[in-house]
Amino acid sequence: MARVGREIFEAVALAAVVFLLLQTTVRNFKVDGSSMDPTLESGQYLLVNRLVYLNVDMDRLSKIVPFWSGEEDSSRHAIHAPKRGEIIVFEFPDKNPNNSRKDFVKRVVGLPGETIRMHAGEIFVNEEVLDEPYLLEKDRSNAQEITLGEGEYYVLGDNRDHSNDSRAWGVVPKENVKGKVWMVYWPATRIQLIHILDKIPGFLWAAPASSFGLWVKGIS
Repeated sequence: MARVGREIFEAVALAAVVFLLLQTTVRNFKVDGSSMDPTLESGQYLLVNRLVYLNVDMDRLSKIVPFWSGEEDSSRHAIHAPKRGEIIVFEFPDKNPNNSRKDFVKRVVGLPGETIRMHAGEIFVNEEVLDEPYLLEKDRSNAQEITLGEGEYYVLGDNRDHSNDSRAWGVVPKENVKGKVWMVYWPATRIQLIHILDKIPGFLWAAPASSFGLWVKGIS
């Protein structure tokens, strides 16, 4: 009887650890609206990688791990900071504390320290035109020039004519970033694995459907 009780306890403890691990590293998100068409469609369910952008306090870590020494840059990302072309989920940067918090999904086009402007639908990053092959069609919108500060990101929807994004309300601070979109898991007929190609920023690579019937996209 004691052995059965111990096995039940171990199973429950293991389930709790797995649950906490999943809550820390992965979350789900439902696309609401057409701002990311055709890449992401309204009603799709996404898996979002929370670990990749997780901020790690190096000073606090050095106090827990004896052989770890603190550094001047006390905060680092667990894997890497958001990169241009990545699709992220973030909390809308509303400065009014009385407004309800809402999560958005957009594509990163501008990184900290860069100067961004938009003219006739073309994005200029430090005065160089950004190639955006992931767009189904370009709009003709303009946006005032802005220089991003430390930890600030400029984000846009792929469906520019129907996207509420940085053109309207400004930058996304790193504190608001929840994670990187990793996978569309529902509906089953539209499963997509979304990943990054680091070779050439701003390029889209699409592989043929795999033997498992998945449409695999690489978005950089």
